[in-house]
Amino acid sequence: MPPSEPRFDELLASARHTAIHLEMRDVYTVQDEADDYQRWRETGERDVDPASAYWAPWVAMVRAATARGVAMRRVRIVSEPVSDYIRYEHAGTVVNVLAGEEVRWLPRHQAVGLLLPAVDGWLFDDRLLLNHFGGAGTWASPAMELRTESDLVKAYADAVQAVWDRAVPHDQYKIS
Repeated sequence: MPPSEPRFDELLASARHTAIHLEMRDVYTVQDEADDYQRWRETGERDVDPASAYWAPWVAMVRAATARGVAMRRVRIVSEPVSDYIRYEHAGTVVNVLAGEEVRWLPRHQAVGLLLPAVDGWLFDDRLLLNHFGGAGTWASPAMELRTESDLVKAYADAVQAVWDRAVPHDQYKIS
């Protein structure tokens, strides 16, 4: 697997204990969400059908991982008032939770004092998949970078745990 292009699905399929995602941007403009996001902006309705073409592949991966005993967590640091994109994410998070993810939200002003990583990423046990985005929220090049240095992975994991400990569970985080 080339270090600049790791396969997310393979990393998740090989996870034994944990798969934790840290998201820190207020806007993502990734192509695989473009149609769904545009539809939500036009109608205010979000696809929340776990069997839909949009969600089914993700739901299947999450359920397979959690069935193996992998704890899947997602924590989002967000500015308030939230962006339209965060409203969109929040509206669809019910499917993440239904699939088996634990999801929490941390208002950015409550992250003061935490030492945060420079970029979003996924922790898969002892591997770190960094996600690189450009300023407008599009994937950068390389989009992903796999890192396995134990000191880096531990520092990232410690930072994510600190965010998780302060964050609010999805069912308690209200967007006004």
